[in-house]
Amino acid sequence: MAAPVTRQVSGCAGPILTPTGSDTEPGQPLATAVADLPVLDASGRRVSFGALFRERRAVVVFVRHFLCYVCKEYVEDLAKIPKSFLREADVTLIVIGQSSYHHIEPFCKLTGYSHEIYVDPEREIYKRLGMKRGEEISSSGNSIHFVHRDRNRLDHKPINSVLQLVGVQPVNFMSRPAVIHV
Repeated sequence: MAAPVTRQVSGCAGPILTPTGSDTEPGQPLATAVADLPVLDASGRRVSFGALFRERRAVVVFVRHFLCYVCKEYVEDLAKIPKSFLREADVTLIVIGQSSYHHIEPFCKLTGYSHEIYVDPEREIYKRLGMKRGEEISSSGNSIHFVHRDRNRLDHKPINSVLQLVGVQPVNFMSRPAVIHV
């Protein structure tokens, strides 16, 4: 039986998230073997994956790669989320890509993304979590509360749906300027 594509997991009990091959149960602590894996920031500094959200609530978005046009557009929309909205809800937004850390700065300039971003250049986290495409995760402490696995490159979870799950107010993604009637 295939695992559900999307799970909201608040208040669930079950086994901890473990590497590929197991049916990961949401709402559970991230397996140490995955939490300890490194990601790199734009300077090439190593940070353990679990440290990104161990002491704070976060939405972690894994993108297929920085050259994926659909992922680029999704990150462009993530860039439109005002930092004040995230601060009000006490949530951090994190993107993780599969690339060299040298590509972070150009990708951020291209997309306008100014929130946190890291890379998993060896794809170890992707492999251990059984990801073949992108994924959105909501977490706090060392627990995962929501997981959405993309079924294809066009299957990103709508951003406002993810924001709603973590208590962030919705964002108007319309690029048209507001009309003021005088």
